[in-house]
Amino acid sequence: MPQVYTESAPPPVVHVSQSMPVTELYRPPAPTPQSPLRSLVRVIRQGDGDLLSLVPAEAYKEPLTWLGYSRRSILLINDSELCRSVLADRDEIFPKNDLMVGALEGLVGDSLFVSTGATWRRQRRMIDPAFSQLRIDTAYRSMVSAVDDYTQLLDKHAASAIATTTAFSLDMAMSHLTADIICRTIFSQTLSTRVARDVFDDFLLFERSVASVNLRQLIFGKPWSAVQQPAPVLNACARIRYHIGTLLDPRLADNAPAMNDIVDAVIAARDAETGKAFTREELIDQIGVFFLAGHETTASVLTWVFFVLSQQPQIADRIADDVNAVTTGGNVELEHIRQLPYVRNVFREVLRLYPPITFIPRVALKATTIADIKVKRGAMIMISPWTAHRNALLWENADRFDPDRFDVQCPRNGDSGAHMSFGIGPRVCVGASFATTEAVLIIARLAQRYRFHTGNPNAVRPVARLTTRPATEISVTVERR
Repeated sequence: MPQVYTESAPPPVVHVSQSMPVTELYRPPAPTPQSPLRSLVRVIRQGDGDLLSLVPAEAYKEPLTWLGYSRRSILLINDSELCRSVLADRDEIFPKNDLMVGALEGLVGDSLFVSTGATWRRQRRMIDPAFSQLRIDTAYRSMVSAVDDYTQLLDKHAASAIATTTAFSLDMAMSHLTADIICRTIFSQTLSTRVARDVFDDFLLFERSVASVNLRQLIFGKPWSAVQQPAPVLNACARIRYHIGTLLDPRLADNAPAMNDIVDAVIAARDAETGKAFTREELIDQIGVFFLAGHETTASVLTWVFFVLSQQPQIADRIADDVNAVTTGGNVELEHIRQLPYVRNVFREVLRLYPPITFIPRVALKATTIADIKVKRGAMIMISPWTAHRNALLWENADRFDPDRFDVQCPRNGDSGAHMSFGIGPRVCVGASFATTEAVLIIARLAQRYRFHTGNPNAVRPVARLTTRPATEISVTVERR
C-alpha cells in the first residue's frame, strides 16, 4: 500500500540522473489520490465541481477504472492501445460525448472539435493540407512580433515591481500573449484592433463560464439530455461568431489580397473527393476552433510552465543559460528552436503533468465491451491524459517534475502514445507542431529575460475546466535578469 502524503507538504523524492547530480524532485500542485468515497466528499467540500478531485487512487494505477457512482456510468481509460482503439472508432460507436458537444457547439458549431464520423473525416481531409501548406517561417515571424510587443509590457511590470511590488495575473498574461499570436497567424491582425479585442474578451467570458463536462449532469443526468448553457455564455458565443464573420467577410471578397495566413489556407481548402470548399458558416466554425484551441490550450500550459519555474528557479536559470549559449545572447531565431532540447523537455514535462485537455470524453452509442469489460449504452468513456500521465506503471516518479526524464527511455515501456497531450491515433492535434514551436519560443524568450515570482504558491491547485487551469488566478511579479 503506497504511503499517502498531504497536498500542502509532500516529501521530496531523491532522484539519480545520469545527466545531473542527486537532487530533490519537485511535486507540483495536484490532488492527492484518495478512495472513491473520500474523493466524492472532497469535491462536495470544495464546491467547484472539479472533476480532478473526483478521480480515485485506483485510476492512477489501472488501465480501466469505473469512476465512482453515476446514473450513466463512467469508464476512465489510461491504456494507450485502448485509447487508440476508442478514438479510431472503426465501428463508429464512440462519438464525441454529448456533454462536451453541448458545451461547445454554440461556439464552434459542427466543427472539427465536436464532429464525428464522415463529417469529421471530411473536415480533417481539408484542414490537414491547409496546415501543412502554412509556412512555419511566416507564422514564426508573427509569433516573434507578438512576443516582442509583450516583453515591453512585462518590462513595465518589472520596473514597477521594483518600487511597488505590483502583481498581475499570470493566467491573463499568457491568455493575452497566445491570443495575440493566434490573431496574427489567423487573421494577420494584432489583438490591439477593436474587433480582435472584442473576440478575445468574449472568449475569456466563454472559457471561464463553460465547463467541458458539467459535473452535476455527469453524475445524475441521463445520456443525451439537453445541455443548458447560461444566457451570458450563449450571448458571448453569438458575439464571437458575429465578430469572426466581420473579420472573415473581407477575405471572402473576389478582390481580397493574399495574406498567407491560416484564414487564407482554410478558405482555399477543398474536399479532395467533391472539390467543394467550406461554406461561410463552416469557416466560422473552424476559425472558432483555431482561436479556442490555438490560444486557450497553449495559455493553459504556459501558465503552469511559468508557475513551476517560479518555484524552481534553478530550472529557469538553466533555461536562460541554454538560450544564451545557443543564441550568444541574441534573438531566438527559428533555427534555434531545434537547438534547445532542454526547453522542449520542460514544455513536454509540464504538458505531461498538466495536459490542457484533462479528459477526452466519448459516449457509447450501443452496449459493447472494452477489454472484456461490459459497457452499457449511454456510458461515458473518458480518455484520461491526466491519469495516464501520472500512472506509476508508466512513469518513474510520476507526480514529480523531471524534464530530464525525456533524455532516457520514457515512459518506461517506450510507448510514445502514453504521452497524449496532443491526442493519440487519428485524433492527433493538427496544430501540434505550431503549438510546440510557439511554446518553446515563449519559454525561451521570457525565461531568458525575466524571473517570475508567485505570491501565494501554496494556494495554487489545478482544476478541470475547459482546460486544466488553476482554481484561482495565479498572481505573480517579474524582475529583469
